[in-house]
Amino acid sequence: MLDQPVIDAIADELVAADRDKTTVPLLTARHPGMSVDDAYAVQRVWAERRIAAGARLVGRKIGLTSKVMQVATGITEPDYGVILDDMVIESGSSVEFDRFSNVRIEVELAFVLAKPLQGPNTTIFDVLDATAYVVPALEILNSHIEMQGRTIVDTISDNAAMGAMVLGGRPVKVDAVDLRWVSALLSRNQTIEESGVAAAVLGHPAMGVAWLANKLAHHGQSLGTGEIILAGSFTRPMWVERGDTVHADYGQLGTISCRFE
Repeated sequence: MLDQPVIDAIADELVAADRDKTTVPLLTARHPGMSVDDAYAVQRVWAERRIAAGARLVGRKIGLTSKVMQVATGITEPDYGVILDDMVIESGSSVEFDRFSNVRIEVELAFVLAKPLQGPNTTIFDVLDATAYVVPALEILNSHIEMQGRTIVDTISDNAAMGAMVLGGRPVKVDAVDLRWVSALLSRNQTIEESGVAAAVLGHPAMGVAWLANKLAHHGQSLGTGEIILAGSFTRPMWVERGDTVHADYGQLGTISCRFE
């Protein structure tokens, strides 16, 4: 693994990139031996820096759980990042475009936990039992590392490209609908750009949450009561520009919208 001073320095560099709305050169190009474990160590220090500055942990995001996302990124295994309180945005909000770099949108379901989940042997049934409700969500991707040539190590270090999330629509109990068949139409400026079905996330979106609980156990962590878990995108990321209005229609689960100013 990388030495702790190197991990700390990379985390500080990413904190500065987030503050200054800039991007940094590829980590893997500068640290060729950098591993996935190193990347999660960087992410952990980055989160600790943000929390020490006043942010509060409210959940986790899972990335790259669907085949369409793996193809879109060239990365073949899931990853995760943290969600902090200043990353949660209400549906209908105006979003500051310059707050993010390389702005893209993904369509997801968010699981809100009624009880803790502890790996390493968490199953889909444990997830469903622990979930208070599921609600539609959009993830706003934010990359602080140059995108050309990125590997999963770069992405994980950069908090799995988590920028913010927009929550909206209708919360539902896990037994109120067949979550596999929740679908969404994603529009930009009244034009449908992407569509998808939640089963694209590992066959069932709750499988992403189970994967997360088990992965966190390897790092000595778990999921707590009340945490919001973004289960992974079931569409490709959609690029947005300043002035764009984004709208996602989840059918019986309602809609989400936001505008980038």
